Amino acid sequence: MVMIARWFIIALAASLAACATPAPPQRVDDACVIFTDKPDWWRAANQAQSRWGLRPALLLTIVRQESSFTHDARPPRRPGFLFFPGERPSSAFGYAQALDGTWADYQRATGAAFAARDNFEHAADFIGWYTAQSRTRLSLGDGDYRAHYLAYHEGHSGYAQGSFRGKAWLADVASRVDRTARTYASQLAGCESRLNRGGWLPFF
Repeated sequence: MVMIARWFIIALAASLAACATPAPPQRVDDACVIFTDKPDWWRAANQAQSRWGLRPALLLTIVRQESSFTHDARPPRRPGFLFFPGERPSSAFGYAQALDGTWADYQRATGAAFAARDNFEHAADFIGWYTAQSRTRLSLGDGDYRAHYLAYHEGHSGYAQGSFRGKAWLADVASRVDRTARTYASQLAGCESRLNRGGWLPFF
């Protein structure tokens, strides 16, 4: 009887763990710590890099900027009337803050019919797919983090038309994204081999 109760507790704990809400990283300023704490994210980053050429530093930076690493992030609602909630400014959702239409385009193009925006691996693949198109359609270099973010934020057509020009706030955000991505890239250069081995990294 005791053995049955023990197995029940173990099964219940496993079930609760599986249903637990994914927690954002506690330290967002260090890419090595992020990927050490979340090895499944590192595997997803490697897969997106192999498939689409997406640099892990750019992946992390876009997710950080767009959703603060929150799996079910949405844009805040506009002010409503009385106690009625206002509408959201867009359909952006998930780690990558992908819009409904853009996500549907990704699913059709890649055959990922069951991909979910609140799944980090799927979001990483989406960002890889999108930035690969940015390189092809807009001739953006792999390391041009600033331009890649502007194309991600404004859309390919918007970027080509220069819709980001005159938006001082967006220029500031893009510059911050560039700095963060370069910092992440520098950090990963020092720990990538250990991450690939799956070894523990002694960070304090």
